[in-house]
Amino acid sequence: MLVDEAHIYVSSGKGGDGAVSFHKQKYQPRGGPDGGNGGNGGSVVFVAHAGINSLSWLKNHPHQIAKAGIQGSRNNCSGASSPDLVLQVPPGTLVKDDAGQVLADLASPGDRVIVAKGGRGGRGNAKFISSQRRAPAFGELGEPGQESWLRLELQMIADVAIIGLPNVGKSTLVGSLSEAKPKVADYPFTTLEPSLGVVSSGDMVFTVCDVPGLIEGAAEGKGLGLKFLRHAMRSAAFVHLIDLSAEADPIHSFDVISAELRKFREDLTERPVIVALNKVDVAGEAKADEVKALFAQRGIDAFIISAADGSGLYPLTKKLAQVVTDYRTERATPQGFELFKTTPDPIKVAREDNAWRVSGGALLRWVAMTDLNNAEAVSYLQNRIDRAGVESLLGKAGAEHGDEVRIGKSVFSWWPKGSAPLEAYDVEGETKVKRSRR
Repeated sequence: MLVDEAHIYVSSGKGGDGAVSFHKQKYQPRGGPDGGNGGNGGSVVFVAHAGINSLSWLKNHPHQIAKAGIQGSRNNCSGASSPDLVLQVPPGTLVKDDAGQVLADLASPGDRVIVAKGGRGGRGNAKFISSQRRAPAFGELGEPGQESWLRLELQMIADVAIIGLPNVGKSTLVGSLSEAKPKVADYPFTTLEPSLGVVSSGDMVFTVCDVPGLIEGAAEGKGLGLKFLRHAMRSAAFVHLIDLSAEADPIHSFDVISAELRKFREDLTERPVIVALNKVDVAGEAKADEVKALFAQRGIDAFIISAADGSGLYPLTKKLAQVVTDYRTERATPQGFELFKTTPDPIKVAREDNAWRVSGGALLRWVAMTDLNNAEAVSYLQNRIDRAGVESLLGKAGAEHGDEVRIGKSVFSWWPKGSAPLEAYDVEGETKVKRSRR
């Protein structure tokens, strides 16, 4: 069964912690720092693969979590980085965030996007040696991974989409043009999922699919149309199938479906439309010629066919092959895109309850990678934050000595440089960290 939607949770791996270690060797009682770096966590990556045609496996396994990096060790040994978690999806998959914003369009085989970047491994204490800090007794924690809920939508990649009201013979036509074996029966909404087939015409090979469930009001969600209309969005052309044996006015039926396409997306009406008058074997040649003349008055050269017995399919196939050839000549293979968010993220200070909220920049990452139970690590963090200009921003905002400052989930007491009392504490939940005097 085709599954064209999935709601999944992805989480990249946390970076490995940097090691805090001092070299130990016989006759060298005071060896220097030799803690190695942690490895990077694995990222979560989507890749479009030609051999995949459904999102069913992701729908059945909605939690996808990459492995964490390995922590560093002594003797300057770095931890191993974890491999990326690569998830294969069908070509034509849209990746959206939970708010519906399109993050990437994996239109062609090989298209890929990183949806959750793995956390960076923390630096070991050997990386913090400086002229002022000869024996650092702290390292960085691994950067936390990223997590989010994503919505995947499959838009089938077919060169030709067959549209029309229910029970006009769309699935039968797919089967007659190709080797597909879709379910067909003589009642509306037999097709509960699109049928895809491969058609050969000389040296030309192209794909066709039917778009089931279109009725008046489909663009507003009536019937099954809204669920399936997106499968027509990548097609080069439409075959608009009309049932000659139906009692309804064929011109009115044509206008109904055309209006639904226009409501769903205006640019769909700009695609080439080939009208095929089906079931001539039931309605007869006279009725077919009469309806063909009505379409000719609109400047439309309709094809008379019978999907059931195959009559009239050869000229229709030749026409479709020519339209697809022209489309491919004018336009290369479907090009996907990835949305890159490059908006600047300056550091901001804002009042929050009786405290100050500081956000932006790399502050959250710095705090998350700091061992707040290590006074030396906290002192290093304070210097980084000061160099980033946070102290100046807090002063301009009106912060007073000892005010509570929040960065992410961590809470600190603010003391401008040189004003901290001997006993100043940073608090995170139940944990208190003694600050060194400035």
